Amino acid sequence: MIATLAVTTTIGYGILYYAFSALLEPMRTDLRLSTTTATGALTTSVLVSAAMAVPVGRWLDTRGGYGVMTVGSALATVAVLAWSQVQTATQLYGVFVLIGAASAMVLYQPAFAVIVAITAPARRANAILSITLVAGFASSIFIPLAGQLIHALGWRHAVLVLAVFVGLTIPLHGISLRGTRPTAAVTHQGSTRSPARVLRDPGFWLIACAFVLHNAALAVIAVHLVTYLVQLGHKPTVAAGLTGLLGVLSVTGRIVTTVAKRWLSITLITAAVMTLQGVAIGMLPFIGRSIIGAATSLILFGLGFGVASVATPAILLDRYGDEGYATISGILGTPTTVGRATAPLIAAALAVAVGYQPLILGSAVTCLVSAVALALTRSTAQSPQPA
Repeated sequence: MIATLAVTTTIGYGILYYAFSALLEPMRTDLRLSTTTATGALTTSVLVSAAMAVPVGRWLDTRGGYGVMTVGSALATVAVLAWSQVQTATQLYGVFVLIGAASAMVLYQPAFAVIVAITAPARRANAILSITLVAGFASSIFIPLAGQLIHALGWRHAVLVLAVFVGLTIPLHGISLRGTRPTAAVTHQGSTRSPARVLRDPGFWLIACAFVLHNAALAVIAVHLVTYLVQLGHKPTVAAGLTGLLGVLSVTGRIVTTVAKRWLSITLITAAVMTLQGVAIGMLPFIGRSIIGAATSLILFGLGFGVASVATPAILLDRYGDEGYATISGILGTPTTVGRATAPLIAAALAVAVGYQPLILGSAVTCLVSAVALALTRSTAQSPQPA
């Protein structure tokens, strides 16, 4: 089942999110749309996914992952097939509303909820790590694949081929997840923390603040880093190569975090990683004009690029137990996803007004504030109480 979820989340992220970057230019040219209008479709998808996080979480808690992930795969397949046939901006946005809904049903949140429901607590960290390690290569697989398909077949037929890959996840979910139980049925000690009580916990709002700010900072860097590196004097190809370090090192960061969790608090590990990222990216304006300086800054920053995906479930489980995990994860995921979707747009406007260097330094400060907020949750620690 872990192998299945690793494959299906890789396909999901690769096609429902990352392939868009390769398809953007030929698609917008064919549809005669501006880049802003076309890109807005993907932003719409992300925002719909955020809006769906809580209801999908409740479904997972009460009914388990079999139905939601199988239906989500079917919806994703239909949506990607429809994507290949769009003729207008309205149709494109309608398709991406469906893709956003499907994304909420088939990506990390439901996959992790299934892991929580079926896996012993001692094995959860390794199971989640296994899924994120494989899915971490989604962009490396599907962006080049989409590019090759576009070159060979044109963008519409390329999307049809990608829809076939999405369709494969329907039987994978339908067969492997049959019989999985809901997270609300977990009886592990410490599973009595309800979502309503979580919202009354000051520590939850510190956790939310930390991850919303951190995800927003990462999104800003991911979108604007190439442009800033070019402004520092690097060639576009060098800037793209340096930016690629973030994706490669995110896998290393996930492994290090999971291993370190055996001896240290996941909250303190994550706060330390956020601090390292703040310092590292804050160095970039001062040492980034040389390739060695830029690489040093981005290597240190990239180690934390994928840490949130393994840290978030671990922190929530440590603090609140496993009953209602999916709903709690959805409550946290909604503002986090909104921040990730909107921060680059806000940053683009700020870059025009104040330039890119203040934007980079602001992202560094944001990472440091995230670390402080997360560290402060230790002073409001709650231990899940037995039923």
